[in-house]
Amino acid sequence: MKYVIGIDLGTSAVKVLLVNQLGDVCQEIKKAYPLIQEKSGYSEQDPEQWVQKTAEALSELVEQFEGNPQDIEGISYSGQMHGLVLMDQEQKLLRNAILWNDTRTTEQCQRIYEVVGRDKLLSITKNPALEGFTLPKLLWVQENEPEIFKQVAHFMLPKDYVRYRMTGKIHSEYSDAAGTLLLDVGEKVWSKEMCERFTINPSICPPLLESHDSVGSITLEFAKETGLDQATTVFAGGADNACGAIGAGILSDGKTLCSIGTSGVILSYEEDKDRNFEGRVHFFNHGKENAFYTMGVTLAAGHSLEWFRNVFAENEPFDELLTDIDHIPIGSNGLLYTPYLVGERTPYADSTIRASFIGMDSSHTKTDFARAILEGITFSLNESIHLFRESGKTIDTIISIGGGAKNDTWLQMQADIFDANIIKLSSEQGPGMGAAMLAGYGCGWFESLEQCADVFLKSATSYTPIKENVEKYHALFEIYKQVYVQTKALNEELKPFRK
Repeated sequence: MKYVIGIDLGTSAVKVLLVNQLGDVCQEIKKAYPLIQEKSGYSEQDPEQWVQKTAEALSELVEQFEGNPQDIEGISYSGQMHGLVLMDQEQKLLRNAILWNDTRTTEQCQRIYEVVGRDKLLSITKNPALEGFTLPKLLWVQENEPEIFKQVAHFMLPKDYVRYRMTGKIHSEYSDAAGTLLLDVGEKVWSKEMCERFTINPSICPPLLESHDSVGSITLEFAKETGLDQATTVFAGGADNACGAIGAGILSDGKTLCSIGTSGVILSYEEDKDRNFEGRVHFFNHGKENAFYTMGVTLAAGHSLEWFRNVFAENEPFDELLTDIDHIPIGSNGLLYTPYLVGERTPYADSTIRASFIGMDSSHTKTDFARAILEGITFSLNESIHLFRESGKTIDTIISIGGGAKNDTWLQMQADIFDANIIKLSSEQGPGMGAAMLAGYGCGWFESLEQCADVFLKSATSYTPIKENVEKYHALFEIYKQVYVQTKALNEELKPFRK
């Protein structure tokens, strides 16, 4: 039996999966690393932590593997999007990576609109200027850390840095590059115009590959450190959402994904590079060649639940925190939550807005709050589904992956709020499985990613909307949408008081 490894470089941890030719997950190792948050709105990580923890996870995987390391034929990657990694001419890191959920770059986003114009930006990059994207971070360094910016010889995205450290070769691929605001998404080339407009040397942009393309093999040094065979083929991989789409079988028109991790995503497959959503949702290159996907994002989805547990139920397992939520009625006994802990992406693109609990009274319990958080996250994701439906897309069946697929009550909640059938996969590994599928396809196990998906992916359970619940949630959703409008000005006034 032959095997591949999928490396999923997330925001809080790296997860490595060992997958065989039947799509079975034979081993799974996870290693956590910290966030660095010096100020409100700042979010950074040390890229060396990614490399160290990935090496530790791979070493542990190989140590536990009962076969011959030579049977592990390929490795590919999924990675958190948008993060800015900067290196000098000697390939040395110049600073910590600035992550996707860092919101310090509002002024730089405004500068992008002033220099390029919104219509021109959308025609090239297919996306609006948002704080989470890579170009605003690069401009922030250019303006605030000029001595560092002068030394920049390469910029990379998170998973691309890990791959570089494993292979010694610098590359990126289209699905991750699409989230930088420097890629001409339709033409699949770095935009010279965008670089020139902002005095960025195009040479710092890494060479581009398809997600299933090979970059070579691991270095002798990395092979010795991990126990992997040096001949193991390494593939480019993809952005976490592109790999999540592959790992959920979102590989043809009409397929939609709900992925709830630290952030939350509603993602739908697209084939037409000229489809115009006027910047209301993201439009990125897929990990499947010559395909695209549209995507709406909730910045603090699982993060909302993690924050609540850390502050109010420290050390309590998530399963325990959510144990009795099915005993709480729809609407959480009159408690409503908006998940704007770090601002919001879709549909508001607002870095200043912050989260709210509306309707608190002394009768509410911890379980009421827990259910309200789940409902609020799902309402936020429903705003993206609403935008897709407004554009004419039919969304009646959704594959749910991530944290939102681990709780039956939450899955039924998604069916009722989205008013769509929700499918849970029998073995749901999200972006890590997508990375493994790219490696399996790259190794020649299958003639296409679709063929790989037919073998690797099986649906387990489906949840259908309950009419009475749909009606109740529709009424609550109308109230939910008012909270942003009515708290926007208050949050702007509170901004000077944040640390």
